[in-house]
Amino acid sequence: MAADLAPAKAASAPPPSRLRRACRQLRRQNKAMIGLVIVSVFVLAALFAPWLATHAPTDQDFMAAMQPPSAAHWLGTDSFGQDMYSRLLYGARSALWIGFASVALGLVGGVALGLLAGLRGGRTEWFVMRVVDGLLAFPELIMAMAFMAIFGLGLSNVVYALGLSFVGPFARMVRADVLQVKGRPYVEAARLMGVPGRDIVLRHVLPNIASPILIQAGMRVSIAILLGSGLSFLGLGVVPPTPDWGLMISEGRGFITLAPWISGIPGLALAILLVGLNLFAEGLRDALDPRTRQD
Repeated sequence: MAADLAPAKAASAPPPSRLRRACRQLRRQNKAMIGLVIVSVFVLAALFAPWLATHAPTDQDFMAAMQPPSAAHWLGTDSFGQDMYSRLLYGARSALWIGFASVALGLVGGVALGLLAGLRGGRTEWFVMRVVDGLLAFPELIMAMAFMAIFGLGLSNVVYALGLSFVGPFARMVRADVLQVKGRPYVEAARLMGVPGRDIVLRHVLPNIASPILIQAGMRVSIAILLGSGLSFLGLGVVPPTPDWGLMISEGRGFITLAPWISGIPGLALAILLVGLNLFAEGLRDALDPRTRQD
């Protein structure tokens, strides 16, 4: 009797939710888990930087300039006598803030424009997409450099500049997905039943385009961090003495033979973080892509 009830109970069990299935698929991706561990280490280091740092990141001691790694300075000092280990920890804060905040801004603006163009159609779609085409006409780095040249340097302006450069790619992708989803039978049925447009968007459109949005966002974070470091390296990003990996690499290039750790240590940290983010983004793509999903 119990043996007969077990299959019936299993058959009547509700299917796992979409989020639960995605998490289960993500856990199966070894590269995603490796990337998540790497990114988590950097996030924790950034969050607990005030407690992990051995020196204030902007304190200068010219008597201790360009010292190699030692017990007093675990990763050595730069040309201003600033502790490299402490600046590396606080630099992770700048890098992660630039990456996640700029992508969040670009995602919000791009999703809004993509939904507007895809759902409204007509002249509204034509006008929105011409604006998007104008944004996409400039490479991301060039647009960010122009923004910084006009509005000035600083961490917040780097975030705004990169966020603006990401609006176009998100908007074009969202519009394409919306055009596919809005013609499906369940969306048409909801519209004929008099369901308000806001509810159609929240219940039927956004949930069905969320996967490509998340995949795109995950891939854009590493690009944002690399571009932010590139702007600082060129002198168009974060203002000294704010700890920033791009600034640290730029400063150390003049002493590459005398003190290779000044550029090498932040460069290595940047490379490891980008590898971790890319591994996690690839695992996220494999987990959420229907063509690779296995339940």
